[in-house]
Amino acid sequence: MPPVPAATVVSQLEWRYAAQKFDAARPIDAAAWDALERSLVLTPSSFGIQPWAFLVVEDPAIRQQLLAASWGQAQVVEAPKVVVFAARTGLDAADAERYVRRAMDVRRLAPGTLDGFLRTLVRFVTQPKEKYDVDEWAVRQVYIALGQFMTAAAMLGVDTCPMEGISPAKYDEILGLAPRRLRTAVVCCAGYRAADDADAKLAKIRFEQDEVILRV
Repeated sequence: MPPVPAATVVSQLEWRYAAQKFDAARPIDAAAWDALERSLVLTPSSFGIQPWAFLVVEDPAIRQQLLAASWGQAQVVEAPKVVVFAARTGLDAADAERYVRRAMDVRRLAPGTLDGFLRTLVRFVTQPKEKYDVDEWAVRQVYIALGQFMTAAAMLGVDTCPMEGISPAKYDEILGLAPRRLRTAVVCCAGYRAADDADAKLAKIRFEQDEVILRV
């Protein structure tokens, strides 16, 4: 498959911004949305363990509840799609074993092939919290998915708005995440910018490339 031209990548990243107003009447077409969901599924993670879930909130009543937990930011009710990026909590040996079983099935490996990897993974996820907070590590993994989702959206000409201005605890309560061993990390709305979103016309404010790209 030929790569996307370099100029196209840069152009689309220049085009994107954090949409402040969405056109609620313009849905994302099914093929583009399926590609965005696949971008989430295909996100890389440390060890490959995928310590996350992505909740696509479609119920208008639930979205209205989330509005109050989002500092009144209207994107959560206006955008065609709202995705809650949630991190898995309390990772344990069973989670490690589930991932290794999946790896064995997908790659059709002989029994015992991944025993050493499994021991390493179990040691990592079960270490004492005072040594390394695995729950916080899982949240950082989720941000890899956020970046991949937003970049894929830009390539497809779909607008996004990442949101940390929320009450994660309220989100967890509204969505019933705790019993599912999940916690809200960040939210991303997706759709198409409204014609009157003034932010779309603003120039990007970025430091010069030679200030942030350091060569050693």
